[in-house]
Amino acid sequence: METARSWVEGWAVAREVPEPVEVPWGLRIDVGHPAQRVRHVLLDADAEAARGLVGSIGEPTTCVKAFLPAADTDPWFSSAWEPTEACFLMAVDLRPARVRPPDGYAVTVEVSGGVTHARVLNTAGETAAYGRTGTAGDVCVFDQVVTEPAHRRRGLGTVVMGALTDAALARGVSTGALGATVPGRALYEALGWKVLSPLTGYVYRPAP
Repeated sequence: METARSWVEGWAVAREVPEPVEVPWGLRIDVGHPAQRVRHVLLDADAEAARGLVGSIGEPTTCVKAFLPAADTDPWFSSAWEPTEACFLMAVDLRPARVRPPDGYAVTVEVSGGVTHARVLNTAGETAAYGRTGTAGDVCVFDQVVTEPAHRRRGLGTVVMGALTDAALARGVSTGALGATVPGRALYEALGWKVLSPLTGYVYRPAP
């Protein structure tokens, strides 16, 4: 579960929220956003501990994540909880990417407060694709890799991943981790990433 722990810690860095706090069931992050005020990530919790945590939560938009399939976790949650999009914990040994953007695009990489931002810009200077990373120990966590709809199917997601990978290697970090959606998983697997586990999530009384 060390990669799972590093993913949680690096996610907090990338999202620029308070660092995770140790709790009996794993880690808690006070995210503080209207759509997700608190996030609990189960690491070593058994079913009894997980049910106890879920039963104690009364604050809307609290999120619970677990590295287990939905079939195992669904029974813990009442109808007041809404499942989040299915995800997977993935990891890779980072290798130099040397990816170049297609004609008409340029890449920028900036570091601010421990977060690395990579952007692919079009000739008008508009963001066509974007991603960020946060580092936890010797693991670089990739997060929020997005390509704008008008610029998809041009390999820009691969360009963003390559720029972030090369930036991580330049800092001496050689392991990558991320939480992938079902569509994102295909891109990352094509780049050599491996699935370590399912990553299920639930939100208590989500915001409208």
